[in-house]
Amino acid sequence: MRWPRQLMSLLFVLTLLTGPPIVLLSLIGAPLQGWPTAAQAREWVQNPLTEQTLTAALTIAAWLVWLLLASTVTIRVLARLSTTVSWLRRMPLPTPLQATAGGVAGAAVFGVSSHAITAPPPLPTQPVAAGTFDEASNPTPSDGDVLADAGISVAGGWMPRDVAEQVSATAALVWLRRRRFYRPHPPGPPSREDTDLVPLPPTVAAVQAALADSTPPPSEPGAASAASSRLDRPTVGSAFPRAGVGLTGLGAQDAARGLLVTSLLAGRHHPAVSVVVTRPVLAGLLGPTAETLGRRLPGLAIIDNLGQAAGFFSDNPSGRGLGGRDQAPRDPQEGTGPPGPTLVVDAASATDNADALASLAVISAVVAVLGRWPAGQTWQVDPSGRTHHLDGSGSAGSRMCVLTQVTATDLLTVIAHPDPAPPERGASGPSRNPALEGRSPQWEETAQDHPVLSGNDERRLQLRVLGEPTLLLDGHPVEIRRTAALQVLVFLAAHPDGADTRQLTDAIWPGLPRHSLTGRLYTTLSDLRATIRSTAGVTLIEHSDDRYRLDPTAVTVDLWHFHHAVRDATTAVTTDVTTWKAVIDAYPADLAARRTWPWLDPIREATRRNVIDAHAALASASPDVRQALAWLQAGIRIDPYNADLHTRAVSALIALGDHDAADHLRKDYARRLAAVGILSTNTALTTATLRDHPAIPTP
Repeated sequence: MRWPRQLMSLLFVLTLLTGPPIVLLSLIGAPLQGWPTAAQAREWVQNPLTEQTLTAALTIAAWLVWLLLASTVTIRVLARLSTTVSWLRRMPLPTPLQATAGGVAGAAVFGVSSHAITAPPPLPTQPVAAGTFDEASNPTPSDGDVLADAGISVAGGWMPRDVAEQVSATAALVWLRRRRFYRPHPPGPPSREDTDLVPLPPTVAAVQAALADSTPPPSEPGAASAASSRLDRPTVGSAFPRAGVGLTGLGAQDAARGLLVTSLLAGRHHPAVSVVVTRPVLAGLLGPTAETLGRRLPGLAIIDNLGQAAGFFSDNPSGRGLGGRDQAPRDPQEGTGPPGPTLVVDAASATDNADALASLAVISAVVAVLGRWPAGQTWQVDPSGRTHHLDGSGSAGSRMCVLTQVTATDLLTVIAHPDPAPPERGASGPSRNPALEGRSPQWEETAQDHPVLSGNDERRLQLRVLGEPTLLLDGHPVEIRRTAALQVLVFLAAHPDGADTRQLTDAIWPGLPRHSLTGRLYTTLSDLRATIRSTAGVTLIEHSDDRYRLDPTAVTVDLWHFHHAVRDATTAVTTDVTTWKAVIDAYPADLAARRTWPWLDPIREATRRNVIDAHAALASASPDVRQALAWLQAGIRIDPYNADLHTRAVSALIALGDHDAADHLRKDYARRLAAVGILSTNTALTTATLRDHPAIPTP
């Protein structure tokens, strides 16, 4: 229990606060007996180092140290009180209907029977990021507001739910593209240093964690196509006036950034320009990164003046020109195709080009003016994204997406993420992969000391993280009640050398303030330890120097066994097919399959690449082209999005003379890429020949 420790800490603090003053006052007295006289001052100048002056100096120093301690304690207490008050404000109160239902349930419990009722175990707690849902059935946002609009709050603003889903889908596509362009090379050490395994920005991780409960995992059938459809969903234009709108207020800049991100996400898979913005406006929204980041954003057109905007609208795929307002409806459901780009300009440009802007407003998705807009409506936007008419007549529309400069840059970086260039065989990154942060440079050596699973292993606990994460005791699953506790087990399995409090909280609850998560982590670990201790009678998680690690003498971990197989294959003196097969046999499924925890992606992909390397190595070493094809097909089943494996398989089929199968494989791969929203460039596959991969033997 924690209360004895808390009581002892309180007594210790009280002793420090009350003890020194009592001792000083009783032994020495007050620090100052009055201001020194002129004679005493002259005497001190003539002879400063006397016993009396030294005693007074030490006394004053002791009182200053005590004052510093007292002020520190006071500040900590006030901060804790402020946090408690904020938590009480956020605590949802039951509605009248819920209160009535609770009263009826209570009466039933206490009135029907006097027998003891066993309460069901608590539902697993899901990780909730700084973004939390606003609807009645979902958690409330971190700022304590109860909102009618569905959306999530992030550390740097607020976004509607559909925008958050598009962010999550775009992040998933980033990893699919990295998988697509990876080129297998001879198996390397378990702790890979591939430069394209860097994690996505923290804002994206927070959004993914907030959507984890409601977004289908990528491994489920249809999940990838669902993600693609979310990217195609229009999210701007319906709530904005046709003549354009001016944005003022403290949230105007943040709302413009939200409009920029939302429009680029909505047009992510369309070749046409989706946002037109003047250069000064973009510089004001994104700061120093505006020029470099703007060039990398697909669908963004940067103009120097409003006169250059007409060209982007005249080529609009909807077929609408710059004519009058009655030319075409702007609703895409009315049969004329999607609206034109979103246009964002400053007030000065809008005023100087009012007629041109009025024409552009007819065929645009949104025209947003940063400042007052006399020719149309002007909204005042508060920092939370709520809009009001400037004249105070009431609400002007739905809540806008608002993003700070840092948050918007994080999201735009993901949108603009370039397709990684295929790495050279055997090449590695110049620095250690941040995705594997937490491992020491001697990870392979320390992992070598960890016992691995063997046929005569006497340890009763087994942790399986390749596939569905499961903790087994004598072959039977142990119930882990908290999802966060299951994450802790998988995270520590992926980091054999352990992780500190910061790494665990940042991974499991991304985006939330770290100071508010320490207690949640301790509660999760305490519950997990109690469950394992009561079930298996062992302490599975060690804690030393603020680092948590799995006790290797108490549990066997399949991921550690896989890493040992990889290390054996990479350190073999001669090429040994058996060692590569051992790597494949030790990999039953992806790391934590069907789980969508954001921190998993870099480690999961690094693990998958090791087994893909093994398949490619076996295919290259096989003297028979049919056997080589079988290994390549097995590798494709591990990663059906990898272009290099498909290219090699097509070459093998051509070598066997089966051109129909090669053509079918190419088309099937193109359909798979299109299903997840990746624009296929089939050049590599359509031109694949035996010359591309001379290592594949001819029959």
